[in-house]
Amino acid sequence: MVEQPGLLQVVREKMRTRHLAYRTEQAYLQWIRRYLRFHQRHHPRDLGAVGVEQFLTHLAVERKVSASTQNQALQALLFLYRTVLGEDLPWLENVTRALRPRHLPVVLSRADVRSVLAGLQGTSLLVAQLLYGSGLRLTEALRLRVKDLALERGELIVRDGKGGKDRVTVLPAAVSGQLRVHLARLREWFEEQRRQQAPGVSVPGALAAKYPGATTQWGWQYVFPSASLCRDPYSGRAVRHHVHEKTIQRAVKNAVRAARIVQPASCHTFRHCFATHLLEDGYDIRTVQELLGHSDVKTTMIYTHVMGKGARGVKSPLDRDQGN
Repeated sequence: MVEQPGLLQVVREKMRTRHLAYRTEQAYLQWIRRYLRFHQRHHPRDLGAVGVEQFLTHLAVERKVSASTQNQALQALLFLYRTVLGEDLPWLENVTRALRPRHLPVVLSRADVRSVLAGLQGTSLLVAQLLYGSGLRLTEALRLRVKDLALERGELIVRDGKGGKDRVTVLPAAVSGQLRVHLARLREWFEEQRRQQAPGVSVPGALAAKYPGATTQWGWQYVFPSASLCRDPYSGRAVRHHVHEKTIQRAVKNAVRAARIVQPASCHTFRHCFATHLLEDGYDIRTVQELLGHSDVKTTMIYTHVMGKGARGVKSPLDRDQGN
């Protein structure tokens, strides 16, 4: 039988020495716990590849999880065996793979995007404008820091995006004025916080150790800081984080409902609209790929299937017969 707390503590330490994202850490620990429970807490060394195959097959066949969920579980177990236990698993040939569906992204018309934005205000509006105007993921927008904005050049830098990559994308001129006003107010609030000697913002662990003063420097402040303090999961100290994702998600959901849009639109829909509308405007797919931060152009190509030119740009014979 395995002593679960001891093993999980070692896993956590290994992840933190490799500076894995906190969300990745939590996800991996959750999957490892489920793996141990599935095998009645027998030690992973005694289970090997067969135990991993049984668990992954169970997820696909019994739990009917998606392909991405099954793959996340696999990555967690590979980390456990390769990095923590030092065992390289042979190729898992007997795993029943969850089917990966090919869904087209939800894309709104430009008029519908304007309707949704019209139903937002304050921070939620500014974040949504960056999701649509810059093609950001929600977490990328909320993690923006003051130093990442280049208003004069019309650019913003996405730090440590998906896959741990940085990228430069466009900063829409339409929100430049609003951002300047927002930053001016934020600077006043920031100065007041410094006078009160309030805790600073959260920063990556390695930077916190190397530059202890970064937490209270203007450039490192979140563009969209939370109104309340929270406990840093690494140091245990009180810090200020960014606005919670659910706050923006809830506001966008309400705006979509108020606009009477029947499509299942969400915050991520703005990113889909950004890519599709750029392609409709004639920008080449490689440029859009770089702005989105896709590693493979095939990922970007999916937006060519939802452009507002009919299916694959085909004109229906019924329209031709009617002289349209």
